[in-house]
Amino acid sequence: MWLELQIFGFRAMWSPYFAIFIVLLAGLYFYITHIKKPAGEEPPSKKQHVFFYSALVLLYIIKGSPMDLLAHIMFTAHMGQMALYYLLFPILIIKGLPAWIWERLFLIKGLGSVLRFISKPLLSLILFNGLFSLYHMPVIFDFAKSDEWAHSIITTVILVLAFAMWLSVFPPLEKLDRISPIMKIGFIFANGVLITPACGLIIFAGSPLYETYSEAGAWVQALSLCVPAGVLSDLSATLSGPAYFTPIPLIEDQQLGGIIMKVTQEIIFGAVIAYVFFRWFKREGDTVDPLPSQVQTES
Repeated sequence: MWLELQIFGFRAMWSPYFAIFIVLLAGLYFYITHIKKPAGEEPPSKKQHVFFYSALVLLYIIKGSPMDLLAHIMFTAHMGQMALYYLLFPILIIKGLPAWIWERLFLIKGLGSVLRFISKPLLSLILFNGLFSLYHMPVIFDFAKSDEWAHSIITTVILVLAFAMWLSVFPPLEKLDRISPIMKIGFIFANGVLITPACGLIIFAGSPLYETYSEAGAWVQALSLCVPAGVLSDLSATLSGPAYFTPIPLIEDQQLGGIIMKVTQEIIFGAVIAYVFFRWFKREGDTVDPLPSQVQTES
């Protein structure tokens, strides 16, 4: 498959402009947190540096590497991309930004009010999972894949809601720590339950759901989101559909995509639950009164 993908050219496979954007984001992070850091504020810790720069590497892998091109060819790659983009990337960014940056974001007039509203635990839970499920309804999915602006707006809104949802689990500010550890574990379980119907519909569908991957015209239109127009026009007569690149039947590709989404979600949610539980256990252990070093008894 690797050799076949190379027909789209270097720009489609490696997104050099997006790579420049990632480098600029890394430079901006360093500039804000070190050179332009407000007086009295601490620079990011080593862990925060690792989290943030790991998030940028992950973002490039998701949106700039051949994974993005492959996601427009195979539904399996698309679902893997979505799982990492919405369920892992926001966590790394939240953990990578110092608290004083979050404080200033919430002080911005208008933006702060919106962030406080959409990050309410129950609302963020419903909005993220609801919009994610709606996005994967065939009519909406095919429309989004056929128009660059629609695709950008819809996926960006879902990403913002993913951030709002994860703020309930990893609150960077004390005022955002609205639910107890046990409620956070229940919150993550609820996320797993709410995302299951969408995955189940995809896994157990008896026929291909999306024209984007089953109809040659819609498929080529979706490729235009990541392949330069000139390259795509030269290849349009050659390309007949995903079967040109993979021997996996459409229905099996679709089912495998749903399975990958569900399994990846379970792995990430399981790791987060373990993280929340052990932090809670450690905090409770630190607050327990120490036992007396010696118990005196009557003789």
